[in-house]
Amino acid sequence: MIALPRLYAILDAGCFSNAGALFSAAEEVAAAGCTVIQYRNKSGNARVMLEHARELKKRLASHVSQHRPDMGYPISNPASVKLIMNDRTDLCLAADFDGVHVGQDDLSPEAARRMIGPDCWLGVSTHNPDQLREADLTSADYLAIGPVFATSSKERPDPVVGLEGVRRARALTHKPLVAIGGITRANAASVILAGADAVAVISDLLREPGKSAEEFFRILR
Repeated sequence: MIALPRLYAILDAGCFSNAGALFSAAEEVAAAGCTVIQYRNKSGNARVMLEHARELKKRLASHVSQHRPDMGYPISNPASVKLIMNDRTDLCLAADFDGVHVGQDDLSPEAARRMIGPDCWLGVSTHNPDQLREADLTSADYLAIGPVFATSSKERPDPVVGLEGVRRARALTHKPLVAIGGITRANAASVILAGADAVAVISDLLREPGKSAEEFFRILR
């Protein structure tokens, strides 16, 4: 079974003014100790997505993390940063990413597993107990539950599950559980207490990504 860090960073290309800002954010959160970073791009432009993905791989492969023992949490090294592709299994392979995360409307978990093989990480989004039970039976390495709180990161979000939804999800699976949706530094600790192994964060990492990630680690350690 894989081990997830408390903070699962999601970098959505649509949240950044340009590619340079996206790449800088990735380097900052990695320097702050983030060891799992998901690249998300809903534009559908495969060429741009692959360019972004390869540049992220290049930058983080040569990235030198800061040694910050004063922070009280493990700092990543370049080899330990896992890059996860959202939705696109083909681009995950083309960019040599470490895993793929699929949603309910994407390729099925088992079809994705056949493509990526046994060594890459596979994550699956779920939004209710039935979906979670079904995903738990697959070869997924971790499951996501959400949205926990109201979120603006999706145009048509699923119904909010709340902290009780996280508790129910925890009772239904032994797989690592990632909570997502409207999670901020103000509510992250409550999500972990409800049973999540990790919190996936998008919006609350946008302003000063490195400092924000450090604050999440302080809160969640």
